[in-house]
Amino acid sequence: MDVEQLKKQEAEFFALRDRLIEEADNRKILLRTIGAIAIRTHCPKYKYLEYDLGRMLTDIDFVGYDKDTKRIRQLFLDLDYREDPAIKAMMSGMGMGKMSKRLIFYEDNLGIHSDVFLDEMKFCHVVSFKKRLEIDYPTVPLSDMLLSKLQIVKINEKDIIDSVVLLREHEVGSTDKEMVNGDYIAKLFAKDWGFWRTATENLEKIKNFAQSYDKFTAEDKKDITGKIERLQTRIEKEPKSMKWKMRNKVGDSKQWYEDVEEVVR
Repeated sequence: MDVEQLKKQEAEFFALRDRLIEEADNRKILLRTIGAIAIRTHCPKYKYLEYDLGRMLTDIDFVGYDKDTKRIRQLFLDLDYREDPAIKAMMSGMGMGKMSKRLIFYEDNLGIHSDVFLDEMKFCHVVSFKKRLEIDYPTVPLSDMLLSKLQIVKINEKDIIDSVVLLREHEVGSTDKEMVNGDYIAKLFAKDWGFWRTATENLEKIKNFAQSYDKFTAEDKKDITGKIERLQTRIEKEPKSMKWKMRNKVGDSKQWYEDVEEVVR
């Protein structure tokens, strides 16, 4: 896709997102976006980097609370989405095993699917959204967006691009107000060696990408690299829990992440 096609696709995705969020608001359901579309929402100044890098939107994912599952399901059905029958069956009786508790819906007009994660995102590591959905609108907080990328053991280029754009637009600080909350991330990692292990490696990959990509200006590279280094410093300075220290002694000799079960659509 060229830039104009990417912009047209984005506008169509945003229109679907707005329709769902607006109706969720009308029904007093806490529903927030996550993923690439959430990053585009929060990065109006630097989302052009995603166009330059050919980053397409592929889906519109959401986060809600498990207590609202029935109402979320009805919301999507009322707006003419189809629910994934296999996931519905697992949610209803068989259980999700090590997979995230979620709903999956399909929008047939544009051929888009939407995952709705309930309370948490559980893949290689767990990103919890409990008491987090009230913080921002219409997305999850910036820190949670970044964590959803950093938890991927085999992180790919599209997730690295999303992370780079997020960090280019926003400062690393100690609040969730239009910042990547380094304090929140550092405290989370200080209790979870496995997540720390994956995320710190991914931060290096993101930094290397930013430094080496020829479409980034010198200013882009300096800005992104500096923010990652400040986040790395904040993470390392946070006092680690005894559980973290004990797991650190074991190191890589024991697998520190969950193998991801793919959902067959």
